[in-house]
Amino acid sequence: MKHRITLILLIVLALMQACSGQANTEEPRVLVYTKNGEGYVHDNIPASIKAIQQLGRENGFLVDVSEDPADFTREKLSDYQCLIFSNTNNQVFDTDEQRLALVHYIEAGGGFVGIHSACGSERNWPWFWAMLGGKFYRHPPFQEFDIRVIDHDNSATGFLDDIWKWEDECYYLDNINPDIHVLLAADLTTIEDTEKDKYPGKIFGELFPLAWYHEYDGGRQFYSALGHKPEHYSDQVYIKHILGGITWVLKGIPELDYSRIHTDSLTFDQIDKN
Repeated sequence: MKHRITLILLIVLALMQACSGQANTEEPRVLVYTKNGEGYVHDNIPASIKAIQQLGRENGFLVDVSEDPADFTREKLSDYQCLIFSNTNNQVFDTDEQRLALVHYIEAGGGFVGIHSACGSERNWPWFWAMLGGKFYRHPPFQEFDIRVIDHDNSATGFLDDIWKWEDECYYLDNINPDIHVLLAADLTTIEDTEKDKYPGKIFGELFPLAWYHEYDGGRQFYSALGHKPEHYSDQVYIKHILGGITWVLKGIPELDYSRIHTDSLTFDQIDKN
């Protein structure tokens, strides 16, 4: 009888461990990518990695970190529900095969989050600009300014007041994809910038987009221009904003389906060589 009870207990424990292991494999996995090419490299990258890892532990998603473009293959990217380009800048890939792996990942339904200088990545690649939502143009000096919440109905902004007073670099992007859904915008009347009349001028009136989401080429994307200083990544309001963007992306990512890919190769006219 004792042996039978022991056997039953062992079976129960084994089942519990199996269920626990299965639950762990169902947790979303994200890749934080931090590659920088030649040019300015932000000193906020270690703080951003630490913050996203903490968000993962507290909110049920697994976090891997890489600055190696060789990780951009179909086999490796298939492990992730979301790629987070945290302060990447300039040329972040070595080959067009790596770029094509990113294209196929998005076409298969993958998620993408861009943080701050991610908009300055791959400046010669129009597809990347359209996928992220725009391309870095310039920024005025670091300063305090007002951010207006354009849409409260998103996890990245729903907790904010109508005006968020913030100190940062106010990024101006061009080549903005017209299908983005703007969440936050800089109040340009609160920005000191001697070049403001040249760009952005009046193209957006008194507001300029700073954070948005959209769905592009089969994938689901969120971008926030905020987050220049390392200290920002310990600011609870800012971190909640970034978590909200990650959460929005992950909620809409089903299992990747590579049967949906439609780009065979990256041709010369898809990469701006100028």
